[in-house]
Amino acid sequence: MIRVAIADDQPLLRATLTMLVGTAADLVAVGEAGTGAQAVELAARTRPDVVLMDVRMPDMDGLEATRHILSDPSWAGARVVILTTFDLDEYVYAALRAGASGFLLKDIPPADLLAAIRVVASGEALLAPTVTRRLISEFTRRAAADALSARELTAVTGREREVLTLVARGLTNPQIAAHLRLSISTVKTHVRSLLSKLDVHDRAQLVIIAYESGLVSATKA
Repeated sequence: MIRVAIADDQPLLRATLTMLVGTAADLVAVGEAGTGAQAVELAARTRPDVVLMDVRMPDMDGLEATRHILSDPSWAGARVVILTTFDLDEYVYAALRAGASGFLLKDIPPADLLAAIRVVASGEALLAPTVTRRLISEFTRRAAADALSARELTAVTGREREVLTLVARGLTNPQIAAHLRLSISTVKTHVRSLLSKLDVHDRAQLVIIAYESGLVSATKA
């Protein structure tokens, strides 16, 4: 069973998400939180596999709660997915930098949300497809103005750079395999190597690194 915690300051939305998760045979809702502080406490108490996290909440926002949850090594298996609307784009970028495994728009169809939870629980990143590149390119440019340090890619091979570039452009492993004329297993090996060399835990962080290092930019994407 995939254990899901739900954090949102709207009681109706929390209840709706809890009921939706309960309709899936392989998912179970382990609790609800209405504030960021409650989300951290809930994660500590229930050890969920996936946390569905709102951004704007009382006491502690979802961004800070994400940092708390993902910085604790005892919660190494937890994944955080940000639930957002278009007007929270900047917060989403910051959440990805904090280690969230991706984000979803709150108008996502119910079946797609359940599928997304399974994808994230399996260790993959989930980024809303029509918004991802625009978000990351825009806010990476803003981050550069804040003098954020770029990741060094000196240990990354030429082929791994190609794979990283395509990951940053939103391609799946099968799409990357077709583009580079590689087997899917070879692509998976390159992705695992990138995760290890760059010391990150999923594809969302690979996307951030690709932009912040300059490997991919708004014009290149």
